[in-house]
Amino acid sequence: MNDTLYLVIPCYNEEAVLHETAKRLTKKITTMMENEIISTDSKILFVNDGSKDKTWNIIEELHNQNNIFSGINLSRNRGHQNALLAGLMTAKDLADVVISLDADLQDDVDVIDKFVEKYYEGSDIVYGVRSSRQTDTFFKRTTALAFYKLMNTLGVDMVYNHADYRLMSKQALESLSQFKEVNLFLRGMVPLIGYKHSIVEYERHERFAGESKYPLKKMLAFALDGITSLSIKPIRIITGLGFFIFVFSLIALLYSIIVKLFGETVTGWTSLTLSIWMIGGIQLLSLGVIGEYIGKMYNETKRRPRFIISEKLIDVMHLQNNRI
Repeated sequence: MNDTLYLVIPCYNEEAVLHETAKRLTKKITTMMENEIISTDSKILFVNDGSKDKTWNIIEELHNQNNIFSGINLSRNRGHQNALLAGLMTAKDLADVVISLDADLQDDVDVIDKFVEKYYEGSDIVYGVRSSRQTDTFFKRTTALAFYKLMNTLGVDMVYNHADYRLMSKQALESLSQFKEVNLFLRGMVPLIGYKHSIVEYERHERFAGESKYPLKKMLAFALDGITSLSIKPIRIITGLGFFIFVFSLIALLYSIIVKLFGETVTGWTSLTLSIWMIGGIQLLSLGVIGEYIGKMYNETKRRPRFIISEKLIDVMHLQNNRI
């Protein structure tokens, strides 16, 4: 079997690493073609997510030098998840199977063969899972573990230690295209598709060059998006907390009546102040969580496009052959 494979790589300001990424991926995909593991129509598809550096110029240069490279240029920066989806939906019409990975060479390209092997064994989705987190700082390792446990507690089905290094068959991509939400969290959406899946473990490397595109602020925003896009448990927690405070207030009311009847007087300044601050804080927090959901509903109802492709560098003949 030698199905057509597309490698989809979202890029944002990756000029420092892109030539090396192209070199390593070309070597890997060419070897797989020579060994007749994949079709000679297989490609490497770069997605430029509105980069401010020379990333798109490099993609154009690579495409002109070797037609194994394809590229799409988004009209503006739309974020990693939207850029990734743009690449997946473009590759869906061209390939039999697609593997998504980051441009920074942290994902081990040497295990791509194992992904394809699992696909030929019948898996429609193959998740790349980190074998360890020894290269991470203590803070990042601890917060990552807390994030996965929190998502699991809130009922979000996620693969532990999996980012966006995964293989998806055409069938799985067709199913993913039916998900129309604007607020994307692909790590939680892909498991909802179902189908047979498997796991390939790999060792995640340090960035070859450049800076991380996910500082702490973005990581926290990403986690919040994941929680509110895939779980309504925070709303239920607020409901439960509200019920608990209501019951507690009834008990406090009963206690006050009893104290009053027996003629005892208590100043209660400290308890009153603490109660006001506590309840006020809970109310503001509750409004914030509810507002987050309402905001997402607002974005969904507008049905704005998740991405706009301004330019494509794709082998036209190959595209025509796939449509016949």
